[in-house]
Amino acid sequence: MKRIYNGKEVLMDDNPIASWLFSNSASAPIWLIFRIYLGVTWLRAGISKVTNEMWVGAESGTALTGFISATLEKASIDEVPSWYALFSEKVVLPNATFFSFIVAWGEVFVGVGLIIGMLTGIAAFFGAFMNISFLLAGAVSINPFMFIVSILLILGWKVAGHYGVDQYLLPKLGTPWALINPSNDDGRLDSLKYFHYVD
Repeated sequence: MKRIYNGKEVLMDDNPIASWLFSNSASAPIWLIFRIYLGVTWLRAGISKVTNEMWVGAESGTALTGFISATLEKASIDEVPSWYALFSEKVVLPNATFFSFIVAWGEVFVGVGLIIGMLTGIAAFFGAFMNISFLLAGAVSINPFMFIVSILLILGWKVAGHYGVDQYLLPKLGTPWALINPSNDDGRLDSLKYFHYVD
């Protein structure tokens, strides 16, 4: 295991499997499969909502109101946490139109972000957030599986979008990676860099 010391800080390499999965572009084809699957799933769900009058049209908020009503019924038999039911009743329900737009377009943007590999880790985070929200509301469906895939994509954010926009966008945003040759390394630990050793 390679270590770099700087005062009290120590930077340690990941184990070989984790390093290959989460830091090596060779694993990008695996992430591409996960990304496309999850992205298409979110995009299809989002399109079905943004083209539905009960979500974003003249009757926006109607569908979400029905969903929240079902959530409150489940809460009455302890299938939904009481704090989440209270939040749904006092915050979401009175602002159903606003939250309808957030949910519908959020699904579309997450789907597009994952498909084109743009800010993949961030898109996966918001997807996971929606999955958790649906699970807390008592809607299981495929949300647990989607949540797991999202967490994996978050962990693999450095390479998950390699076959996508992230390959060009992330370096321009100043992401924490830099190729360092150990023969030229002065031993300093820079927490803003991602160290990649080449033997």
